[in-house]
Amino acid sequence: MATIAIEGPIGVGKTSLTHLLAERLDARVVLEVVEENPFLARFYEDPGRWAFNVQTFFLLSRFRQSQEQAQGDLFATHTVADYLFDKDRIFASLNLSGDEWALYEDLYASLRPRLTPPDVVVHLRADPEVLLQRIAKRGRPFETAIDPDYLRRLAAAYDAFFERYPHPVVTIPAAEVDFVGSPTDRDAVLAQVLAPLKAA
Repeated sequence: MATIAIEGPIGVGKTSLTHLLAERLDARVVLEVVEENPFLARFYEDPGRWAFNVQTFFLLSRFRQSQEQAQGDLFATHTVADYLFDKDRIFASLNLSGDEWALYEDLYASLRPRLTPPDVVVHLRADPEVLLQRIAKRGRPFETAIDPDYLRRLAAAYDAFFERYPHPVVTIPAAEVDFVGSPTDRDAVLAQVLAPLKAA
């Protein structure tokens, strides 16, 4: 059974591609817990006050989900997730500092070795201007106050992370392809994502 994780900044299209891939592969879908985070709305209003709460909730939630995902599904041959466990550290590196960052690092370091990385990670990239448009379009109230500079730093942090990521990565310029509305683009993206699995 193969596992695929879709990653990239807020609003880049992770969940849409996850559903398309899962439909094509008849795979199990794993979606990250976002709106259930009780601290998220408060974080966007006051990041300094709520960052550690937000990151700790996400870290533990994603760890539990990743453990459940590793147990497999008797009725699915593949699993497609709209996040990579390591994403939490990317966000935490931007949101935390000092003692809170040190404590978070200890928690992360104790959890990460217990998980197996996915077989393929898809890195969706897009400029912050495109991300802002997509965020506005999907209309989550707590995301309306996102700072464009925060999105720029987040996109740069993702790029830096994947430059040194030691496992298979497929990078897709999400602003240049329409895998939702264009069947041609969709087929091209799906072929690109599935190629490493066929080669394995």
